[in-house]
Amino acid sequence: ELWIFDFPAQVALTSSQIWWTTDVGIAFSRLEEGYETALKDFHKKQISQLNTLITLLLGELPPGDRQKIMTICTIDVHARDVVAKLISQKVVSPQAFTWLSQLRHRWEDTQKHCFVNICDAQFQYFYEYLGNSPRLVITPLTDRCYITLTQSLHLTMSGAPAGPAGTGKTETTKDLGRALGMMVYVFNCSEQMDYKSIGNIYKGLVQTGAWGCFDEFNRISVEV
Repeated sequence: ELWIFDFPAQVALTSSQIWWTTDVGIAFSRLEEGYETALKDFHKKQISQLNTLITLLLGELPPGDRQKIMTICTIDVHARDVVAKLISQKVVSPQAFTWLSQLRHRWEDTQKHCFVNICDAQFQYFYEYLGNSPRLVITPLTDRCYITLTQSLHLTMSGAPAGPAGTGKTETTKDLGRALGMMVYVFNCSEQMDYKSIGNIYKGLVQTGAWGCFDEFNRISVEV
């Protein structure tokens, strides 16, 4: 846990996600070799690591380090739950959908790049500086949303999450951007937006390469 203090938050978080993917891969390899408790052993290790991070949070920490460790804890809790689900469903192969449907960060030594895989989609990490920002608590609905949005991106399409107000549609989109190292700009739409203002937004997004999230998209008039 001490290496966390030596690196910026985004680097530390992405590294811990890469290590998690690697560790689960090693556990699956050990399962194939006959070690029946490989995943359970890794699950115990995860709980131990989480307890260590929680102990750090109970002590005195600078605000930046506290935020960094809280964010890593948020992601690690979901990682622990995923491994617990793999154990409960008796998954023994890395080709199982339960595992493939997760966002899996990995480092490719030959290309010297970080890649993110989910189902049959693969994205190169975008390396956009996002700062020491908190991350969303991931629920089963968040997982489903990630799968849907990444599949649409894989097919060079876009997504339109719909649902009641305050359920986390915008935050989920922003959090997927953070997971891929991509800046997400949120635009609140209104009846006053015409084709020129929309055009300017698209021009800016194309030039910066960032994602655009149009909140309350239905408010824009049909003609525009």
